[in-house]
Amino acid sequence: MRHVAAVILARGGSKGIPLKNIKLLAGIPLIGWVIRAAIDSDVFDSLWVSTDHDEIERVAKKWGAKVHRRSAEVSKDTTSSLETIQEFCRMNPEVDIICNIQATSPCLHPHHLIQAVEMVTKQGYDSVFSVVRRHHFRWQEVTREEGTDTKALNLNPAKRPHHQDWAGELCENGSFYIATKKLIDEGVLQGGKMAYFEMPAEYSIDIDIDIDWPVAEQRVLRFGYFGKDKPELVRLLLCNVLGCLTDWQISLSASGDERVSVNSRDLDGITMLQREGTEVILLTSSENPTLKTLTDKLSQQTGCVVMSLNEPKQVEVEKLMKEKRLEWKEVAYIGNDATDVDCLSLAGLSAVPLDTSGMALIAAKYQCQSTAGHGAVREFCEHILHSLHNPEQQRSDTGSMEACIILW
Repeated sequence: MRHVAAVILARGGSKGIPLKNIKLLAGIPLIGWVIRAAIDSDVFDSLWVSTDHDEIERVAKKWGAKVHRRSAEVSKDTTSSLETIQEFCRMNPEVDIICNIQATSPCLHPHHLIQAVEMVTKQGYDSVFSVVRRHHFRWQEVTREEGTDTKALNLNPAKRPHHQDWAGELCENGSFYIATKKLIDEGVLQGGKMAYFEMPAEYSIDIDIDIDWPVAEQRVLRFGYFGKDKPELVRLLLCNVLGCLTDWQISLSASGDERVSVNSRDLDGITMLQREGTEVILLTSSENPTLKTLTDKLSQQTGCVVMSLNEPKQVEVEKLMKEKRLEWKEVAYIGNDATDVDCLSLAGLSAVPLDTSGMALIAAKYQCQSTAGHGAVREFCEHILHSLHNPEQQRSDTGSMEACIILW
């Protein structure tokens, strides 16, 4: 049995997007998408993130990877991937096969890795790399100084083929490169008995610049891998009112009335889940009269039950689940405080608003890109629907304007 290691290179000094490898993509650190796919493939004896940055190390360990703390010599702008992998091999002599997974390929799935690794371990290839089929007509580049005409490189302009009549060309998509240690010691990632692994175009995306980010986010919500423990059905959403539906602020009017605002997009998100058959319960633990009035009006407007929880929340939530005959994997939870940590960890899907910190942030499976009271609940509701791959539910185009409902 040969030791197969996955190695994800994640240097802290990215020039295009600062700390790109841990920037949130659809609520998950970019590197988290490929770490999860690699772990769930179950074909690696060890999984490593090679980095020179403390925060990347922290995120990598949180998502289940070991860390190769690379030296300064292989952390330069001019350092090649091969040089970093060679250092990793010297520090880990037990490794026989290395799969270099690119952190910038968030639509990678376990089955891609399983099939590709088996081409080396079972079919005898020395190196395997991922490709995608492209239908791009290529032309020779010329400069003004040359003064020559350009020439077609892969077509006859007089007989331009239809898309369906042309097989296209295979291009590296950068998702992964697998090679034996022997090849790496010889100074190559591709050599010996070589093979490519073709990935469908929808799973092939590479993020290098900011403009790629919104495109990648939409792609990953549709084609990304959400984990083998992804729930098949979310039957209940538990939502904190204070710090999730509201932004913690209570304002005073000139007459001395207290007011609390709730974003209408958040309420629309709750309605979206209810239409799909998911029950939504609003959680509160505050005795503030203004918040009591707020929760009563929210209950009337949304049809949600309001549940007042004391400490510890997990005990009371599990009593509720027992009454409803639910398991944690059927429950989604959005919270924001240390008292929510246990429920965030246990729920099938869990989230915190963008402005959450501390243990709740670490426990949550998803961090919203919207803050509390300003669309975080709506975003999580959409995330739930996308995670369940419900084709009937599409992200609605409501523009960027936010509306507020004032309750007092």
